[in-house]
Amino acid sequence: MSEWRTILVVDDDPSIVELLRDFLEYENFHVQTACDAAQALAIFQREPIHCIVLDIMMPGQNGFELCRAIRSESSVPILFLSARSDDVDKIRGLTLGGDDYIVKTASPGEIIARVKAVLRRTDTQQAQQQLSQAVLDYGRLQINLPTREVFVAGQSISLTPREFELLQLFVENPRQVFTYGQLLDRLWEGVGDKHTVRVHLSRLRDKIELDPAQPQYLINVWGVGYRFEGG
Repeated sequence: MSEWRTILVVDDDPSIVELLRDFLEYENFHVQTACDAAQALAIFQREPIHCIVLDIMMPGQNGFELCRAIRSESSVPILFLSARSDDVDKIRGLTLGGDDYIVKTASPGEIIARVKAVLRRTDTQQAQQQLSQAVLDYGRLQINLPTREVFVAGQSISLTPREFELLQLFVENPRQVFTYGQLLDRLWEGVGDKHTVRVHLSRLRDKIELDPAQPQYLINVWGVGYRFEGG
């Protein structure tokens, strides 16, 4: 999991910074370090950072203020690192958008484990978000493009490869009118005629439309071709 991940360690105590750097690099993380908020923000804005281990009490701008600045532009995981164990700081840090709060008495091994845990959670959330974005929802009709699954009124339906390709072309270009010639060129490499397109459109409508005679999704543009209306 750590391959190509960059961790930014922000602390004004050089001994803590070096200790965490050694442990993180041993786990194959790339490490950037900063001794104050200004330096940390400059690094963050200059290169991709996958997680921040952030001290709270630093000279100048403190960790809370830096967290607030970063959260205004990014959801990168932030783990607060503090010498204080009271709930007030912990609640404040998590309220500002921190993902975890670690007391400095924790062992380096525990800190590394918490870094890995928050990265796993982030990976899972991103995967779920990407999956949800890949599922197109048109009311009665849902289409999962990566898995090539189609559901009508909650029921899975079976499409032939060509029917799915035809549907995918339409949903990826909503309201665009495709002529018979364009559809033949895109899906049949120009081989076929209007009848070829009509037969496949008719079969597709039979499977996804509530009333194929009065289609909601695959609309005729008379004398031209068809378009997809997502509603």
